[in-house]
Amino acid sequence: MKSGKKQSSKVVWALYIALALLIVAYALSGSSVFGFAALLLIAGIFYYEISHSVRNEGAVRSVIDVATAIGAAIVVWILLMVILQTSAPVDAVSSCSMLPVLQRGDLVALHGIGNVTKFLISQHVPVINVDRTSFQRMQANMSSEFLAFYAYQTTNKSRIAYIFDSNSSGYGIGLYSTPCLSRLSYLGQRGKFYTCYVQPSQDGNLVKYNYSVGNVSISGSNSRIVYTSGITVGGTTVAENYSGPIVVYQTTKSDYFSGSIIHRVVAAMNVSGTYYFLTKGDNNQALDIQFENYPVNSTAVLGYVIADIPLAGYVKLILSGQLAVPAGCNQTILR
Repeated sequence: MKSGKKQSSKVVWALYIALALLIVAYALSGSSVFGFAALLLIAGIFYYEISHSVRNEGAVRSVIDVATAIGAAIVVWILLMVILQTSAPVDAVSSCSMLPVLQRGDLVALHGIGNVTKFLISQHVPVINVDRTSFQRMQANMSSEFLAFYAYQTTNKSRIAYIFDSNSSGYGIGLYSTPCLSRLSYLGQRGKFYTCYVQPSQDGNLVKYNYSVGNVSISGSNSRIVYTSGITVGGTTVAENYSGPIVVYQTTKSDYFSGSIIHRVVAAMNVSGTYYFLTKGDNNQALDIQFENYPVNSTAVLGYVIADIPLAGYVKLILSGQLAVPAGCNQTILR
């Protein structure tokens, strides 16, 4: 009997080592083949553990062991919720929008924001007071806020250059309607991008965007990119910085991107005591609002990042089937 347990222990250790190697290979290569292999191995380990337990300890004892493990996990989760004051104390980074600070596959620990006013003060987040009428006017005409700067060939505003060679000339910078770009791209009519061009004036918008031209590294090669470097709201200008808190917020049905998003807070708008966050991924060229996500009501914020563990989040990504590496993971905006 002891010999059998010893042999089983060796097999389990070998399986877990193989799983760790597969996860590392998946993280380094980005190949979904390694991710799928890891998913199959997780299922195999679970089956092996259960079947071995049933064979050696009996079905009843095995059920009790599994129930105990699940119960312990629930207790730990509840304790984390209480200690960290959030309903989602742990999350996994699924995209590369926060490079280089957070990597895809990082496991992040979150703390609830509690009192919003105190949180913003303690985190040194710029707060802009906005009257309710102006904010409601913006909400009634959100499509006009969904704008982003892109470089274009001066001879043809339809020829947008998301990136362009550092030695290139003959480019201008213009504002484009992102819903319009999305629609024409979906319809395969990118040749009509000139219809999405917006005159540089943003006089009618509550949130006005400022841009800079910088470098972006794509698979080791440097190019140029236009990105939002600041905003102006009601005469108050806030330059982008990378010291603000990184929060996780839950999107709404109205937002273009769905799920929970991990981005940095650029500024907060105080609308008669209700706070709305303007957020942006460090590795994105524009704010979330520019990509058709509405300003984040503070009540939708699950928490802010207080710690991260590299690679540990890949288990969650694999189990949830997020095997394909999203776009943008081969590039980092350099500032």
